[in-house]
Amino acid sequence: MVTLEDVARHAGVSLATASRVLNGSSRNVGRTMRERVEKSAAVLGYRTNVAAQTLARGASNVIGLVVHDLVDPYFAALADGAMRAAEAHGHMVMVGTTHRDPEREIAYVSTLNAQRVRAVLISGSRVTDPDVTSRLRVELDRYRESGGRVACVGQDLLGVGTIAPANREGAAELARSLAALGHTRFAVLAGPPHLITAADRSAGFAEALAGLGLPEPQVIHGPFDRDGGYEAVQEVAGATCVFAVNDVMAVGALAALRSRGVRVPDDISVAGFDDIGPLRDLTPSLTTVRLPLAEMGAQAVELALSGEEGDEPRVVPVECEVVLRESVRPLA
Repeated sequence: MVTLEDVARHAGVSLATASRVLNGSSRNVGRTMRERVEKSAAVLGYRTNVAAQTLARGASNVIGLVVHDLVDPYFAALADGAMRAAEAHGHMVMVGTTHRDPEREIAYVSTLNAQRVRAVLISGSRVTDPDVTSRLRVELDRYRESGGRVACVGQDLLGVGTIAPANREGAAELARSLAALGHTRFAVLAGPPHLITAADRSAGFAEALAGLGLPEPQVIHGPFDRDGGYEAVQEVAGATCVFAVNDVMAVGALAALRSRGVRVPDDISVAGFDDIGPLRDLTPSLTTVRLPLAEMGAQAVELALSGEEGDEPRVVPVECEVVLRESVRPLA
């Protein structure tokens, strides 16, 4: 059996520090050291029974929400919706940020299991590595076996109730809408190839163009954030319209184009995906694909709390809506 001392040795910390992290001590431990201990616990399969402690502290009314990046307005809106729905049930939400590290995601689930939270919500794209997905499923199954509730926002790959955005379909509809405005030469700021959300949106867009008999778009990969869009758009050549597979990349692309004196939409059109809140203050206003982000967060809470043990996991599809705005200029 794995002991707390094994975890401390693996993480390279003192036994007292490992105990503070894994046994719910109120004493603060630095973020870097805490992450090392949590990762070691996940790798070694360490379990601590703190049910009595957590129930005494009321942690049974806590919902754990694991997101990729809380600075990203996409996840901030999801978290807001989840918190409002949880409050209506008399629960509170504890948010953990993985910074798109799948190992941290697995470690968070392990820690939340040890803390006996009422439910765990996993929000964000899965990756193409089947080993990572399999290990996360195992961790979630352990949590569910102890009576925990789980819901996911993203792809239906974890064997749990899932809020599933129509990423591929939404991108395809955007491609058809842009083509209807006369655009025929496109570039796609496609994000990381290992991120399924980015890959689905890029593929849906390209497939729709092929169905219309239009040329393949120029595809440029990069980070799934503002700086990724800023760098990727500088490689665009010959396109009349750029599609960034999320809005924060599109915002970065707009900044890069502006710094080079390229006018949007007079010289080139730009579109994104998600319809994040800050777009309301953007000039020119961004053409995008709207997802009901806060509603998706609320739906995840309801899905997690409504299921009974032994129920077949439900998949709730989420439709997208193309929103045409000033950043795209008709050519036809």
